[in-house]
Amino acid sequence: MTTGIARPHSPSAPLGPDELVAQLRALGVRPGDTVLVHASLGAVGPVYGGARAVADSLLEALGADGTLVVYTQTPDNSDPSRWPVTRGYAVPAKQWPRLRATLPAFDPERTPSYGVGLLPEEVRTRPGALRSGHPQSSFAALGPAAAQITAGHALDCHLGESSPLARLEELNARILLLGVDFSVCTAFHLAEYRVPGQSTRLYGCAVTDGPRGRRWHRYRDVDFDASVFPTLGDSYASLPERPVTRGRVGAADCLLLDLAPAVAYASKWLIEHRPSSRR
Repeated sequence: MTTGIARPHSPSAPLGPDELVAQLRALGVRPGDTVLVHASLGAVGPVYGGARAVADSLLEALGADGTLVVYTQTPDNSDPSRWPVTRGYAVPAKQWPRLRATLPAFDPERTPSYGVGLLPEEVRTRPGALRSGHPQSSFAALGPAAAQITAGHALDCHLGESSPLARLEELNARILLLGVDFSVCTAFHLAEYRVPGQSTRLYGCAVTDGPRGRRWHRYRDVDFDASVFPTLGDSYASLPERPVTRGRVGAADCLLLDLAPAVAYASKWLIEHRPSSRR
């Protein structure tokens, strides 16, 4: 793919909505696309209207037939034994049973996302937005394909075949890394499910289960490792066919790529490069 770059923008001057839409289209965002966006608005720089204007501009660039998708994870809804990883602090083991019994259950309509920035919350809380039902790894979407993408997210499948990532693959969706790098490319996690012998571990979280009410849910799923994603992404981007478009939106370096071929490449790459101890 060729690199699309709109006219230079001074990082000290706030970006207006018309400029933002023009730069997104110059990068290659097309009307009718389904796009999974991971973003750092701080990297983009000042924008008139903040996160709301960025979401508006993405939706305008996608048009009425396009669908905007964001990752609205809630890893803080996790077993207290994992809080040093998921929350950044530890609690004494004697408190774990009480916390498992009282941690608020995930509510797709009300539970805020955690650790993914401002844009996912802006999209999640908009009228008409739909959100998948996984209590730790949900996605939110706006647009004609939103229901198809967010439906049927299994409780025991973070990011695999029964998740929105697989639906995005079927829809030939694209990925926009807006001021972030491949380290946060969630689509690569779908590839992890396709590595034979991929290691798994137990997860725990609070869920609401219809008439049963709140309960603590335990399940086994892939033991994720995103540490190799930057190297994996750079390897994919360096292919002779240039599958990744590079450009700028505001002050942010951005990457735009098709999801399905990236996941196919990642599956083979992980099989070849991941240490056998993790399989």
